Amino acid sequence: MPSKLKQDHFKIKSKEKTEEQQYLFGRGAQINTKNKFLKEEKTKEHIEGIDDWTEANSATQYLEQQAKTIINKIDSPDVGMSYSMNPYAGCEHGCIYCYARNVHEYWGYSAGLDFERKIIVKVNAPQLLRKQFMHPRWKAMPIMLSGNTDCYQPAEQKYRLTRGLLEVCNEFNHPVGILTKNSWVIKDKDILQELAAKKLVRVMVSITSFNEDLRKVMEPRTVTAVQRLKVIEELSSAGIRMGIMMGPMIPGLNDHEMQRIMKEAADAGASFTAYTFIRLNGAIKFLFHDWLFKNFPDRADKVWHAIEQGHDGKVNDSRWGLRMRGEGPVAQLVAQQYEKYGKLYKLNENRAPLDTTIFRTPVQQGKLF
Repeated sequence: MPSKLKQDHFKIKSKEKTEEQQYLFGRGAQINTKNKFLKEEKTKEHIEGIDDWTEANSATQYLEQQAKTIINKIDSPDVGMSYSMNPYAGCEHGCIYCYARNVHEYWGYSAGLDFERKIIVKVNAPQLLRKQFMHPRWKAMPIMLSGNTDCYQPAEQKYRLTRGLLEVCNEFNHPVGILTKNSWVIKDKDILQELAAKKLVRVMVSITSFNEDLRKVMEPRTVTAVQRLKVIEELSSAGIRMGIMMGPMIPGLNDHEMQRIMKEAADAGASFTAYTFIRLNGAIKFLFHDWLFKNFPDRADKVWHAIEQGHDGKVNDSRWGLRMRGEGPVAQLVAQQYEKYGKLYKLNENRAPLDTTIFRTPVQQGKLF
């Protein structure tokens, strides 16, 4: 596979706008898939139906909620974390491949456009975290912010819940990890520096492609890869341990960019990496297929079959250890690149764990008397 393809290789043909359908620019999903948990729902079966039906590119809605819990126990052995917390459900970034889309069905919505347009805001998230940390049986273990949806998605500009969660972690000396593809993480550089000085934080920035034509349709409401590199450079210069997530690697679309991503991230100050091979589980299978054939009709079949080759003839695999790495020649090629360039650019040489020994419960004034 060539190390670099011409930018024109990924030029996206202009979408034909017809009465039946208009491409929703700025959205990853183009449809609302059926929610398997709902017995009754309104679905679009035929475009020639007499009923007035439009899939308009409506504005994002923020649905405020008083949540009952904020910390999630992770039982999956191949995820690399024990706990996660997500102040927002749904994500306006609109990444078409996002595995979190399926979770939106539990809230009664579709994994498609609803996931991007109906954002559930857990307005009491910091208070819930404080309550959990005050529990006498709580034992400090690293918690991942954005284990599901991006904690720095556009909603954070209004609600600042991620900031509130970091403040609680800092107050209790509790270790926390962050995964984001939004430059808004820089707004919290001050508190991240304080956490980093105590070895309580590491930040991963997701980078999947330097090709802007691809990014604009695959991750439509995210910042560019160049901006993400600037985030890594600024935060690493401030003493914050930075890494990158290359997820997912998609054969025929972005897998040839792995070397460049790893090199430029290392040059910017990243010290550790991770990657996933694309898997299309649940409703994501239908959303991605629809997206792929609308945006890349000239190579859609090739890409789809390459994904199948990486999962034993399917586009999804639920087996631990294999589901996010894939198998077969296509997946092995990605794994070999990851291993080779990780050593070449001296990444992952030091995976120092976060400190769990200095967790403390602040003294409450009322208990002094």
